[in-house]
Amino acid sequence: MLIEDLIVSEDMSVIDAMKKLNETGKKILFIAPDMKLQAVITDSDIRRHILHGGKLEAPVSQMANYSPIYLNVGSRSGANDCMVQNSIAALPLLDTDGNIVDVVFSDESKIKTKKAKGLPVVIMAGGLGTRLYPYTKILPKPLIPVGEKPIVEHIITRFKAFGCTDFKMIVNHKRNMIKAYFNEIDDKDYTVDFVDEDKFLGTGGGLSLLKGKIDTPFFLTNCDVLIEADYNDIIKFHNKNKNLITVVCALKHVTIPYGVFTMGENGEIDSVTEKPTMNFLTNTGMYLVDPKIIDDLQPDTAVSFPDIMEKYRSLGYKVGVYPVSEESWMDMGQLEELEAMRRKLENQ
Repeated sequence: MLIEDLIVSEDMSVIDAMKKLNETGKKILFIAPDMKLQAVITDSDIRRHILHGGKLEAPVSQMANYSPIYLNVGSRSGANDCMVQNSIAALPLLDTDGNIVDVVFSDESKIKTKKAKGLPVVIMAGGLGTRLYPYTKILPKPLIPVGEKPIVEHIITRFKAFGCTDFKMIVNHKRNMIKAYFNEIDDKDYTVDFVDEDKFLGTGGGLSLLKGKIDTPFFLTNCDVLIEADYNDIIKFHNKNKNLITVVCALKHVTIPYGVFTMGENGEIDSVTEKPTMNFLTNTGMYLVDPKIIDDLQPDTAVSFPDIMEKYRSLGYKVGVYPVSEESWMDMGQLEELEAMRRKLENQ
């Protein structure tokens, strides 16, 4: 990939910059007329823009970082230390005229684990997985293979990269198969505590079985999703905003394949838009949760986690949204999504 492939104009829209970031996979873009560095654009810049109510149609000049971190090309040997110190994944190198002559990309795991928090992770693994029949007639959903490993191992691997080694797994359907699988893994560098759910308690009710077992904020995740994000940044966002719950949401783009009409008075056409794109935030099934949620739950009572969120939101507690790009979210809840996840992981 050429440096020129990462350069965009100031008038590019935010949504087009998101697409460009996903296409390049490098997590950084530059505003650099004639290669002279002016600003950088990253996922974090776009996230802040969205959280502050910025429009996706706005030009990137409204949210780009015009005070970027960089090094002179002669200081290349200090690039990795600079990236670790500043928790960034890419660093432009400039000549004496301020032109980009190279970009150093880091090993992200080194950066991310530097500030790993090691929070507990609760995996909701008790569902029937009916949308994945016939696979789940044979295997419980957490053990469905995606490539060479079951989905739950992919999930654990991602959290381990951020220092999380304490896993709680709420199990019900085919629980003995799940337990047997992990019992046969030798030399695990993490722990899995199984929590038996004897009757289905929904996506939230099972947390009541963890009373007395978690006293810190914890990650909560479905057993069929993978999120490509900086989990430490999610923690930072959660703490900074003093949220009771932070929901990781993906920004979805849906193009309506028809012309869309709006109607004015007396049935007259007010406007016509050909194949409009709708943008909205959707729940990925991953959360950062305060332990108060566990303490307050009634035992042996079925409840969904979205209902729990709405309850506390109505009581005035802060429930925040941490947005990620659509491409950062992989969900295998349905057969076609499972195949898409397999293809994406094979190409990584």
